[in-house]
Amino acid sequence: MKRFLALFSARNKEYFRDRGSMAWGLLFPLLIVIGFSFAFSDTRQDVFKVAWLQSGESTVLPLHQKIRDTRYIQFVEVSEQTQALEKLRRHQVDMLILPAQQTQYWINESAPKGYLLEKMLFNGELVSSNEVKKQTVEGREVRYVDWLLGGLLSMNIMFSSLFGVGYVIVRYRKAGVLRRLKATPVSAFEFLSAQVASRFLLTLFTSAVVIVGCRLLVDFQMFGSYFDLFAVFGVGSLCFISLALVVAAQVASEEFAGGVLNVLSWPMMLFSGVWFSLEGTNPWLQKLAQIFPLTHMVTAARSVMTEGASLIQVADHLAILGGLTVLFMAVSSFVFRWE
Repeated sequence: MKRFLALFSARNKEYFRDRGSMAWGLLFPLLIVIGFSFAFSDTRQDVFKVAWLQSGESTVLPLHQKIRDTRYIQFVEVSEQTQALEKLRRHQVDMLILPAQQTQYWINESAPKGYLLEKMLFNGELVSSNEVKKQTVEGREVRYVDWLLGGLLSMNIMFSSLFGVGYVIVRYRKAGVLRRLKATPVSAFEFLSAQVASRFLLTLFTSAVVIVGCRLLVDFQMFGSYFDLFAVFGVGSLCFISLALVVAAQVASEEFAGGVLNVLSWPMMLFSGVWFSLEGTNPWLQKLAQIFPLTHMVTAARSVMTEGASLIQVADHLAILGGLTVLFMAVSSFVFRWE
């Protein structure tokens, strides 16, 4: 019991003396509650989601205003008809409307909500038959598991890269391993390069195993190329490994490193579109999410998997991830120390 109490007391003192870790434990739950309350501050309970295609016409007809005033419908502004039709085929929106002198609308005949929307908006007393033109599309529904998988794989790569590199290097420093390596002919560049290469291959390998398992168990849909998907994962993995090196460059406390890594990873996990779509959330949250590397990785991976996008179509996201990788690598190389 004496040994137990001595260890118990020492561990408590260690925690309270580590100001960064203590502040993390106190502030992080509060920040999460505030973040969620801000993201879901809109109390509307929309039942349908309608893509509203921008027609370029400045005149707003009474019909258009009647449609927009209909309650319990979330209208999402879109600028490209092709992408909007793809969302309609995948059941990601319930209807596409083009407001014009003769309003056009598209529905997916295999979508129950599209059928109900048509009955509610265009087959009642709201409009006359000569004001609208109906068109249809066909497509298989993208299930939530199909939509979610890209986010989960990206999130797994993020955690694996951050903690598998950043936390480990800090532990090496604390245990004196780096000090011993400093006395050998091994350079800092060689040591860091080995860490990056090892974690890079491990993340791709584990992602491949997860994809194969999901393919066998849930038969998820894959509309794009596996090569393009792993190219996205590779660029994203390098970005997060580089970010981990920035954290591990000088930190000597494992608990503080864990706190910093959690501060970086948890907001990205919650507000980068991993679990829910950012469409319809607070506009400020949507803008804030664009600074997160995970947002660009999730968006690119999901575009390849559920929309069949090519690397050229997600090149803007890859360029952002690549630029952040170069920045993080430069910073970590400049501030890295052995002891």
